[in-house]
Order: sequence, then structure tokens, then C-alpha cells
Amino acid sequence: MRGTVIIFVKAPRAGKVKTRLGAGIGMGRAAALFRIMTERTIAEAVKGGWRTCLAVDPPSAVTGWNIVWPPRLPRMAQGPGDLGTRMARAIRAAPQGPVLIIGADAPGLRASHLRQAFKALGRAGAVFGPAEDGGYWLIGLSRRRAAPGLFENVRWSTKHALADTMKTLPQYYQTEMLESLQDIDVAKDLSAFGARSTMSR
Repeated sequence: MRGTVIIFVKAPRAGKVKTRLGAGIGMGRAAALFRIMTERTIAEAVKGGWRTCLAVDPPSAVTGWNIVWPPRLPRMAQGPGDLGTRMARAIRAAPQGPVLIIGADAPGLRASHLRQAFKALGRAGAVFGPAEDGGYWLIGLSRRRAAPGLFENVRWSTKHALADTMKTLPQYYQTEMLESLQDIDVAKDLSAFGARSTMSR
């Protein structure tokens, strides 16, 4: 069954996106970097035979931003609530079949990671792409079985986010892990990439 990749994105407005990064390098520069990362993430995410769609914030951005977000890609509003509430809503809205959710702030992400994730969901109920800060850059569900408590009481934006999310899965869920990637949250994260930094196209 064909899978779906949902990319969580925000309109790249200075002071409204990547504010922790902006505190270190300036809000305008942080927004510009996020725009570059978004473009690169989308370019990788459309390389497979799966569906790709965008979950956008704020809701008013569902229309517009066609230079950054290709108009051919379906869009939905993330809607209100914390990250878990918004991801659960997006998963429910996705067509039948396995679904992956990714952000746009892990520059190391490649289409091959998405292929690996879908392959893992042929065996497991859930797959994660762990981030080096204790969070995760990808979550995938096979949706063969329900996970009614998913994302409840997760401590978002902390080193506990991945462990907390795994605890919300039913005990009978088999999970698999992809490789760990660095996401870009604060200024020091940029230096980890050296020549591969998103500071240049």
C-alpha cells in the first residue's frame, strides 16, 4: 500500500520560526536558513513513489508561499495544540497506509532515509529517526494497529521527547530506529556540519 510523507513546516517569517536559533544568529538569518532547509527537505521528500504533503503553520499560510512550498504539493493546516496534538491530527487526516512525519530542520535527511523508514514499517508498527539532542527527526507508523495514547504527556523540545513518545506506544508495538541525525535548533548546532553547513546553498 502506498505510503504518505507529511512534512511539518512553518512560514519562514523572521521572529516567528526558529527563534532559539535566531537568538544566536539573528531572527532574519534564522528565517532565511529555515527557508533553505525547507527547500532541501522538500526536494528530498518528493524523490520517492510515496505521497508527499505539507502540514503548515500558521493556518493562513495554507495558501501562498509558493516560492518556498511547491504549489503542486497538497497542504493542510497543522491546527491548534502542542506538537503531539498537531501530529496526531495530521496522521488521522492521511490516506490509508503507512505514514511518516518529518520536520524541515535536519539537513542530513535524504530520500534514502524515507525509503528505509517505509521498509521498516513493513516489519514494525513504528519507526523513529532519533536526533542527537534526544528528540527525533522522523516518526512513522504502519497504522496496522491503533495507538490511542500516542503523544500524551510528551515533554517536547527536551532531551526526553523520543523516550516519552516511545512510552506512549502500546506494549505490543515493535519499533525500529534509523540513524541519528543532527537537527538545527540553536546556533551551536550549525558548527556540527562544517562544510556541509546550511550557511551556504
